[in-house]
Amino acid sequence: MDAIEKIQKLKQKLNAVILAHNYQLPQIQDIADYRGDSLGLSIEAAKTKADVIVFCGVYFMAETAKILSPQKTVLIPDRQAGCPMADMITADQLRTLKKEHPSAKALCYVNSSAEVKAECDVCCTSGNALEVVAGAFREDEEIIFVPDQYLARYTASQIDRNFVFWKGYCPTHARILPQHLRGKRAEHPGALVLVHPECTPHVTALADAVLSTGGMSKYVKQSDCKEFIIGTEEGMVYRLSQDNPDKKFYAISDIAVCPNMKKITLDKVLYSLENIYEEITLPEDIIARAQKSIQKMVSYT
Repeated sequence: MDAIEKIQKLKQKLNAVILAHNYQLPQIQDIADYRGDSLGLSIEAAKTKADVIVFCGVYFMAETAKILSPQKTVLIPDRQAGCPMADMITADQLRTLKKEHPSAKALCYVNSSAEVKAECDVCCTSGNALEVVAGAFREDEEIIFVPDQYLARYTASQIDRNFVFWKGYCPTHARILPQHLRGKRAEHPGALVLVHPECTPHVTALADAVLSTGGMSKYVKQSDCKEFIIGTEEGMVYRLSQDNPDKKFYAISDIAVCPNMKKITLDKVLYSLENIYEEITLPEDIIARAQKSIQKMVSYT
């Protein structure tokens, strides 16, 4: 019996559901019950009657699943699959920043730790940041936006608000450069360029559309265009190709690879299910406070 068969049997035995982020390895995406972006996956898992959630992504994503499904067992097959951007701000650093701006409200990108979410007034995703800012904050209010400076600056370019930026960033998206975009566009002149708002302003300014991974999926499905250059982690190309076999997709650069997203393998998923290995646990007060920031976000989207 191979690993996939064993995983499927254990999944049934444990009443488990497998989630795979869009950036995961193809074989991990193929065994998943749900594929998508981090928050969307956690919301879908919360709706299920599963007792166990196996989150194939990075650590903060599994934490978010636990926040939204505290009664369920949440596993991450590799605890070392972290997010450098999420690690660029701690709850202590955010508390200090809030003291420096006592009248400001705090907004955090979902790509942050549970402790940071618990310190924030509201959470957002790369797909709903504009809606959240427009709905959750007064026009004269100062907004601390952590941890991704590029998502924050893109949001600021779209809506007139007073932001306090943090210097966090995604190393994978920051490696995507304007010359990568121009080079791919020269190779595929008929293709539309879609980039993630975690990219630098120099890149987003050149794109045809700036979208979250969920936004890319919707855009591509609705578009009459048959070719797309994808400016995000290269795993998204596989997801889009599987969902749209009649269209062609080109990774913007072969260096847009997140090593942490590639740490989870079939063997690790199997071991996690066999041993209930690497379970996510969070203090009840952190779960309760982080839930409030996520629930507030949902009310504005």
